Amino acid sequence: MDLTQGTLEEKNGRAKKMMLWFGIISLIMSFAGWTSAFVVSSSRPDWLKDFVLPNAFIISTLVIIISSFTFILAKNSLKRGNNSLTTLWLLATLILGLVFIFNQFSGFQQIIDLGYNFTGPTSNVTMSYIYLIAMVHILHVVVGLICLIVVIYNHFKQKYNPTKMLGFELAVTFWHFIDILWVYLFLFLYFIR
Repeated sequence: MDLTQGTLEEKNGRAKKMMLWFGIISLIMSFAGWTSAFVVSSSRPDWLKDFVLPNAFIISTLVIIISSFTFILAKNSLKRGNNSLTTLWLLATLILGLVFIFNQFSGFQQIIDLGYNFTGPTSNVTMSYIYLIAMVHILHVVVGLICLIVVIYNHFKQKYNPTKMLGFELAVTFWHFIDILWVYLFLFLYFIR
């Protein structure tokens, strides 16, 4: 397909999708770098090999997976023209996103309660990596929540319909990316010591 063909709206849509994918690829490269550094650093003598992630991280993983399904349900409801059900699923996704962040911070509090801080005399390199990787991901979830709030606002303004949903689709794609990214990061941090 020739990317220069189509209406101005179609070209604009393809350009926005391409920009989103460039951003996602750059984020994948960043997290790949951090997880690679984690693996390389794990050979240090002061590395914690027996640390177990707090249960709050397990709960947050389940919550963010469910939130992807509620976003899919919102998109499907919009495609069917059911605005009230779309609203319900969008609000459920927003609440689940906030619950995810709450559980992440609960996990950090559990780590602090075990005596590990991000920096200072009670920190170590293992915990610093876990803090860094999880906090940077939380920042991206916050961006996802901002996108979701914009989608909810535009939905209330009736800017989306079954044939016009570019912003909605971009937000869904980004949300699924941060969901998949967290599942990868959780499994990585859980199994790689």
